[in-house]
Amino acid sequence: MSLIRLLIVTDEMEVGGTQRQIATLLEGLDKSRFSPTLLYFRKRSHLVDQVEHAGVETVQIPKRGAIDPGFFLRLRRFLQRGQFDVVHCFSFSGELWGALALTLVGKGRLITSIRGVYEWYRPFQWIVKTWVTRRSFCVVANSQAGADYARRRMKRAARVPMEIVYNGITAVSLAGEEERARMRGSLGVGANSVMVLFVGRLVDHKNIPSLIRAFQRIDSASRYDIRLFVAGEGPERELLVRASKAMRADRLSLLGERRDVAALIQASDFLVLPSRREGLSNAILEAMAAGKPVVASRVGGNVELVAHEETGLLYPGDDDAALAEAIERLAADCHLRNSLGAAARIVAQHEFSREAMIARTERLYEKAAGKSGGGSLAGGKLKSVGVAP
Repeated sequence: MSLIRLLIVTDEMEVGGTQRQIATLLEGLDKSRFSPTLLYFRKRSHLVDQVEHAGVETVQIPKRGAIDPGFFLRLRRFLQRGQFDVVHCFSFSGELWGALALTLVGKGRLITSIRGVYEWYRPFQWIVKTWVTRRSFCVVANSQAGADYARRRMKRAARVPMEIVYNGITAVSLAGEEERARMRGSLGVGANSVMVLFVGRLVDHKNIPSLIRAFQRIDSASRYDIRLFVAGEGPERELLVRASKAMRADRLSLLGERRDVAALIQASDFLVLPSRREGLSNAILEAMAAGKPVVASRVGGNVELVAHEETGLLYPGDDDAALAEAIERLAADCHLRNSLGAAARIVAQHEFSREAMIARTERLYEKAAGKSGGGSLAGGKLKSVGVAP
């Protein structure tokens, strides 16, 4: 049986949640059934190296500016030569140009994506998104919240099925006490300190100002030595730099972009995510897999991951007083941290495994290529939700 020629298309390959899931998927695809290629336009990162190390071909077609005729001609020629069976596009730009080029080429099934709750899309973007969706074999959403919001906005795409495939996380072994103590020691965190960790791009929707305000409340009133560590880069970094100068020494540490996020999570006491909006957070999944509780805003896909008072704590989005209260509560109660973290690890292992995500996506690709045995895609964490009027 011939291999399914698969192309993954995205605009950027900087380090972000979607890009990390792309890398995880491409690493794990069954190479005896699929011949995958990664195509990206901008911002190469170590994730591209990771994909190449797994034996996957990667191609960059540079895109300069919003409209680049030369880029589009190169993209069309590449798709024409590749004769791909399935083209799965991520990101607004990747979907727009991928769908246009594929329409002209006339070969290959298009799959598009929903990777968040796109509340910031302008009307023009929803027109484009609807046009792209109507040309798709299906849409893969990584959260029910994202799918529900999109189907309300794309009424003209009602006949195109949406499939929920939650992000997958690799199983991790828990670090021993000595290993954890070494990492904490390297960060200057004492045995009696509480290490709170934020992991993510420092961008507007992660709501860094709310996190700063919460810690300023804690900084002035807490009875505990609570320290915040921020792993990530982005345009909101300057806000954190200014905040660190106004807070007590060592209360806030900026770690920059890190490749040892898993070790940082294991060294921490819990994770915090104050997003204004969120699809399905890899950082939350990684914390859950490591047996760490999460304090997260009650928005988007966060509520699909964190069960309040069972695997973590949820609070109203953009309420820095409630965020500070939740952080203080976990900081004060080691038993609660341990019980929530243990429950979170069980959920991650059973509901959000890397293997399940890859297997469910492979089934979609096979069906799109006309090589599946048919039958319903519903079941488990993969289900068709269809775009309702």
